[in-house]
Amino acid sequence: MVSARFGTRLVALVAVTLFGAGACAFDPQKDQSGAGGLAPVEAENATGASAPPAPDQGKTPAPTTTKPRPPTTTAPTKKPTRRPVRAGSPKPPSGCPQGDRQRDVERYLARLGGFGTVTVDGRQSAADCAAIKRFQRRYDIRPAEGRAGPTTADVARRLASTDTDKCADGSGTTFCVDLTLQTVWAMRGGKVVMAPTVTRTGMSGFRTPSGTYKVNFRNTKEWSDPYEVWLPYWQRFIGGIGFHQTTTYLHNKSIGSHGCVNLLPTDARRMWDLGKVGTRVHVLGRRPGT
Repeated sequence: MVSARFGTRLVALVAVTLFGAGACAFDPQKDQSGAGGLAPVEAENATGASAPPAPDQGKTPAPTTTKPRPPTTTAPTKKPTRRPVRAGSPKPPSGCPQGDRQRDVERYLARLGGFGTVTVDGRQSAADCAAIKRFQRRYDIRPAEGRAGPTTADVARRLASTDTDKCADGSGTTFCVDLTLQTVWAMRGGKVVMAPTVTRTGMSGFRTPSGTYKVNFRNTKEWSDPYEVWLPYWQRFIGGIGFHQTTTYLHNKSIGSHGCVNLLPTDARRMWDLGKVGTRVHVLGRRPGT
């Protein structure tokens, strides 16, 4: 009896060692939807089932029969059909969508010049697209994909409408701000030394005041105490109001500054190079809605 029990225990121990104590194993994975879960690990054989248990001694295992599988058929692949192209609607250049303000933008860019050849016909072309992209990159209009949308048309209109002669100019450098059109430029000796560019001034309740001032303090990087933000290329001209590089997307017109004259990075650096303490500042007009 002792030998039989010992033999039975020995067989069980060998079985545990060879086949393992568990029947399933789990591995944390993520399904295609991104949700986490536990998925069973597949066995190595083709069917995915574990190996069959050994038959009892003295019994003949029942014969297994394999049913023949029906032959697999592959459905014929359908040839893709091409959609007909409507006559009279030429496809715009690749990667160059046409916006709903195409003709307006073409007209403004033709008036401004400097961005490439444009044809004022209301139809997108490769040359039009290249010019619009240059304009959008220059004034940080996003995305700069060549589409003549509302923001591009608005910026181009304001720049093309700016009258630089309205700014009172002395013998030295004068920074000019048109609050109505939300544009900024610089004059020196009656000549434009920095072409009009876009700005965003004080929002409702924080209106930027019009008048004539002088730059009275400058710092390449000033800290704003009340609003806790850095103001690069800071040039103050009245109270706590001055020129500085914008800290947000300039073309978001639903917001504004707390009175300061926000500038794109390139323009803030250019005005820093042109200005100094004592530079004249002429602010005219009034921002709509303030």
